[in-house]
Amino acid sequence: MATTAGRKTGGYGEQVVAVEPGGIEPVAAADRHGRPRQLFWTWASPNLEFATIFVGVLAVSAFGLSFAQAVIAVAIGNGLGAVSHGVLSARGPRFGVPQMVLSRLAFGYRGNTVPAALMSVTAGIGWFAVNSVSGAFALGTLTGMPVLLCLVIVVVLQIGIAFFGHNLVQAYERWIFGVLAVVFAAGAVVTFARASPGAVAGTGGVGGFLLTVGAAFGYTAGWNPYAADYTRYLPESVSGRAVGWAAGGGLFVATTVLMATGAASATLGGGEGSPTAAFTGHMPGWLAALTLLAIALGAVAANALNVYSGALAFLTLGVQLPLAWRRALVALAFGVVGFVLAWLGLADAGTAYEHFLLVIAYWVSPWLGVVFADQLMRRGQAGLDRLLSDTGRWGWPGLVAFLVAAVVSIVLFANQTLYAGPVPRAVPAVGDVTCFAGFGLAAGLYAVLGRRWVRG
Repeated sequence: MATTAGRKTGGYGEQVVAVEPGGIEPVAAADRHGRPRQLFWTWASPNLEFATIFVGVLAVSAFGLSFAQAVIAVAIGNGLGAVSHGVLSARGPRFGVPQMVLSRLAFGYRGNTVPAALMSVTAGIGWFAVNSVSGAFALGTLTGMPVLLCLVIVVVLQIGIAFFGHNLVQAYERWIFGVLAVVFAAGAVVTFARASPGAVAGTGGVGGFLLTVGAAFGYTAGWNPYAADYTRYLPESVSGRAVGWAAGGGLFVATTVLMATGAASATLGGGEGSPTAAFTGHMPGWLAALTLLAIALGAVAANALNVYSGALAFLTLGVQLPLAWRRALVALAFGVVGFVLAWLGLADAGTAYEHFLLVIAYWVSPWLGVVFADQLMRRGQAGLDRLLSDTGRWGWPGLVAFLVAAVVSIVLFANQTLYAGPVPRAVPAVGDVTCFAGFGLAAGLYAVLGRRWVRG
């Protein structure tokens, strides 16, 4: 496909079984298609999977909350992440570029390599590994096949969808939405009917509550750096408000319902084998089998987005790959690396997942602080030139605000098994508020440091 001034000239359109050409160039008007409402299932489907459920399980079993406390905490965390996701998604149709290209407005072409690299690792490799593990466990429990073989099957499906690109990813999310919604709704009804909400008193206190809010926010806001990736093909004339509501709504509904279901399942106790087997162990046999299949399909739905967006973020680093299939080949490479990490993580998935959720929030929050402060200060006046062709700018105000906020918030407030900051050590009741401190500090610093940068 030819390009003019860095802009695609069309030819991909609505083709589903076709490798998406190019990479991060602005989408041509001829290729624009779709409606805002499709974003509801685009963001609901990848969250109808076990990784979502397990956040609710952790809230009760690891963070010590009662069922009611867990539901309130995940709703707050998910709500914050869904609102920011909706705001970011609304910008995609106007600019026609991926989210990490939009990030260059605040960070500059060169400075943006830091958040883009973090995005590449956490999305294309980290989240890919996490979701592949849950899908492999589910398929193994369902079929009795070795978990490693199941992991191979799940990974091949995920890479295949991401390899073809945007239109096949969107189509899979649409096709699978009805199946996942029906099966998980039935599983939720059975789980809530058999749960014992009053059986868990809740000893986690404020600290456990804030840890849960942070974990839920880390999960939901972890999708924020992907937001415009799936709205940039929409016609520029669509309503930004409709885009935001559809994207944020699909994300919030799916995550909150499934996390609440996970919290309810944790009150049942018992359960043997893998985490997925424990979750389905209280269901009738037929529903348990369907739920396990849905968990595997949901993992594919999530990781198709993870690998695709991870590849886009990698290309944002400025890597020069002249091939028309450069995005597809990067997706393939990420899938291979993610498979190796998933294989290594099969032994202790629960602990690794808990840490991973909080670490996601540690970098996403200060990134959001800078991006939102920049967006507010610009009042939407910036064009495409700085995003694509201004390759010499570092964007020091954004980069400094991001790094300082991330380091300070982690050093002072992080509350992990391997490291706990002085604040949670001195006052355990604060839990882990790293993400909130990072967001506020980054936004404040950028508001002070970025005035000249924004005007330039």
